[in-house]
Amino acid sequence: MLEATNATLDHSPESINVSEKPAVGAGSTVDDQPRRKRSTSHLKLVPESLELREGLREEAERYVKHLDKSRPFNKAALEEHARKLLALNNQPEGFLGFTMVVLGNAFWKQQFLAIPFERRLLLLPHCLKHAEGCPADYDEFGLDCEKCGACSIADYKVRAEQLGYKVLVAEGSPIVLKIIVSGHVDGILGVACLNVLEKAIDKVLLAGVPSYAVPLHSGDCKNTKLDESWVWHCLDKYEPLEESRTSGYVPMMRASNKMFEEEFDEVLPVSRQGTETGDRLLAETETFARKWLVKGGKRLRPFITLAAYDALTGGTRLQAASSDEPSTFSLEVRRTALAIEAFHKASLVHDDIQDDDPYRYGEETLHRRYGVGTAINVGDYLIGLGYRLVSQSRRQLGAEAASDILDRLANAHLKLCEGQGAELRWTGADVLKLTALDAMKLYALKTSPAFDAALYAGLRMAGPVDAYEAMIPQFCRHIGVGFQVLNDLQDWEEGVPNKIVSGRDAELAKPTLLMALALDAAKGPVREELEKVILDPLTSTERSHRLRHFYQKLGVFDRAQALVDKCRSRAEALADEIQPEPLRQLLYFLIDTVLADNAAPAPQIKLVPLMATLPVVSKTVGAT
Repeated sequence: MLEATNATLDHSPESINVSEKPAVGAGSTVDDQPRRKRSTSHLKLVPESLELREGLREEAERYVKHLDKSRPFNKAALEEHARKLLALNNQPEGFLGFTMVVLGNAFWKQQFLAIPFERRLLLLPHCLKHAEGCPADYDEFGLDCEKCGACSIADYKVRAEQLGYKVLVAEGSPIVLKIIVSGHVDGILGVACLNVLEKAIDKVLLAGVPSYAVPLHSGDCKNTKLDESWVWHCLDKYEPLEESRTSGYVPMMRASNKMFEEEFDEVLPVSRQGTETGDRLLAETETFARKWLVKGGKRLRPFITLAAYDALTGGTRLQAASSDEPSTFSLEVRRTALAIEAFHKASLVHDDIQDDDPYRYGEETLHRRYGVGTAINVGDYLIGLGYRLVSQSRRQLGAEAASDILDRLANAHLKLCEGQGAELRWTGADVLKLTALDAMKLYALKTSPAFDAALYAGLRMAGPVDAYEAMIPQFCRHIGVGFQVLNDLQDWEEGVPNKIVSGRDAELAKPTLLMALALDAAKGPVREELEKVILDPLTSTERSHRLRHFYQKLGVFDRAQALVDKCRSRAEALADEIQPEPLRQLLYFLIDTVLADNAAPAPQIKLVPLMATLPVVSKTVGAT
């Protein structure tokens, strides 16, 4: 984890300066302001020669021998080591992305090779298929290879399946992490371009999944190439592990997932049964609520509760190998974690009604499918269910601990309603008065309390939390505000999970930080034009299109991203001071996962001859 500043920080969202970009004033037009694009394409150059690529791979394996492998790299630390390795070998910055990949490979190689073949996943990109005349179709998991012999996919697939691998021809870390969490595989041998591998670092490697990546030579998705020997380098090798394993959160992710997939009836038994018409109608609300509770979502909040409890009760699950059978938490701990998810899912039902959102988790929202009345009732039922799940465990938890957790949940519920209520009132001409401070106050009320309740519940079940009382709300405020700003940014991206329609908040003219930043930056005629776009009766598509134009030209997206970076920095500063080590590690993990920006448009990469003839300089790397 990068070191944070030792300076005294004001941890309130009000203290964050969001006015660093000069305003666009009278006499200027929006088009006068160039769009500043955040591009990293110059850092994703693949060395042209095989000799140089393999030289960097060998140097990376020497380098990691001196590193602490007790816990995974985060992206920032991996980048720092990659820059050091490039400097030691006199190689250009352009190879940074490639070097991060080979360093990650070197870090995880022995742990990957120690995984039995039947517990491995071979992940291949669809762009390896023969571009013309490929007979394979796509199913829900990716390309269903016909093994026609026209491309190398079949060669890898046949051999891998003979060994016992699961094979997936698809892209993207979400589906891969879902497979890992489900417990089907423990390690990944993946082939992908640097753009895809960059996104996977935040999700897969950070969670502690042993992986070995083979980078494609190009980001061009048509007939691209790779070093095939790199695949065979690991594909059919198995070597028992002699060194200690790296800690990771996969076991606890699996424990959280297991609670919904396998243990749901144990944690939340069905209370309404019967075949008569009256009985079935009485049971309908419970049925809808249970289905909604297990549907979709990242289940991040119950994971936080379980991981926080583990952190203060020895951290034994953190040290478990991903191949181990996931430990089952006590019934009262699981009930409390499920209560956190029940409150969260209730808030989503009500939020969807208030915004009349058409989709959630890629499907129609409850109120669109069953009607507003039924959806309101299901949300209310989930709230009551959340309180009951905690109160049922008061004897095991202790009356005082259960009371403290219930009080925290009630406080989070009240804050959420205050934030949502204020958001609903920022309408019409009043929205033109919205400031960045107003928007951040809304975010702190709407988003942070759920993180606060999840973290507090896990810690409180483990014992008194006096030492963390000040830290919990401050830390959760920073990651909550940063998370919501990232969500605003991702609302504009196509193809983001759970986002069927981009720019949805803009269509509704909702009071977001992006709108507040635009109103702050626009002056004179530009401000007048922006106000018309916000208030005029435009079609939703037109409003979204025109607001995107303003946000780009006024630098709103960049300023919002800068605010996320500040939230991250301040959360890290709080985490730096926390003991014990398992809890501090969890806080770092939450920062890196909750505030991971995975939706930014990926720039194209290309194969270049830079430094291709320079040898890799072999040096002994000191301990880092």
